[in-house]
Amino acid sequence: MPMQPWLSALRLMRIPFSIYLMPVFWFAASIAGVTDWIQLLEVFVVLHLFVYPASNGYNSFYDKDEGSIGGLKLPPKVTRELYILVILFDLAGLILSWLISPVFFAGILIYTLISKAYSWPGIRLKKMPVISTVVVTLFQGFFTFLTVQSGLGRSFDFLFSIPNLSYAFSATLFLLGSYPMTQIYQHHEDSKRGDKTLSLILGIEGTFIFSRVVLGLAGIYFALMLYMDGKLIEILIFILGVIPVLVYFERWYANSMSSRNLVDYDHTMTLNKISSLAMSLIFILHLLLQVFR
Repeated sequence: MPMQPWLSALRLMRIPFSIYLMPVFWFAASIAGVTDWIQLLEVFVVLHLFVYPASNGYNSFYDKDEGSIGGLKLPPKVTRELYILVILFDLAGLILSWLISPVFFAGILIYTLISKAYSWPGIRLKKMPVISTVVVTLFQGFFTFLTVQSGLGRSFDFLFSIPNLSYAFSATLFLLGSYPMTQIYQHHEDSKRGDKTLSLILGIEGTFIFSRVVLGLAGIYFALMLYMDGKLIEILIFILGVIPVLVYFERWYANSMSSRNLVDYDHTMTLNKISSLAMSLIFILHLLLQVFR
């Protein structure tokens, strides 16, 4: 059996790209606390090695991108092997999630179905800029936040308490601010397919301004939540942690206004890497503080 089609299909699953979605996982864990580190690892594996890659692969299967996509500057051509891998990864994620808990399984099942609606031609939320933005940020933020915590064994009373729901909402706010920036270099590709993303509607400068404002509000909201919980050290960690993100964002914004050629795949992926690693580190430190207090 030729291996090349399978290797190309595996590349389109973009497993390393799932790392960019780590902050929500660590954020949810930092609020819930961890008593079983093995269970934490199991939840991480389900999401980042199976669920997210399956969603990436499904999106690639129907988009058939010719230009750069998240995590792949030069994506290979789509083949039927990709669809088979998507099914296998989905099944693996669902089976493993069931072994963790029925509630976690239900959350993963719902997320899996919603993620398919984003690209499936019968619905294709990607053609609906406002609806797709609401669905993506709500399910990758608020919903995933609660799903992770359910996988860690937290009770419904904890999940749906006002403080926890408030933190879950701030996860969606952070995603709302960053989501259009992931689309900013794909305007030509999206227009060619007839997709209307939020970034395409906002334009280049509008996307930068929108993200700056929403991320600023998300940061203030999150800091206020921490202050109300008396977590002053966590506020300091958050402020110091986001400085590299702010510096890169503002420099890129200023330079791109004089040269639109800088609004490209490389700069977008660099921002993704810096912001994802910075936010993940912030929440990991928050988690460790909670564990060792």
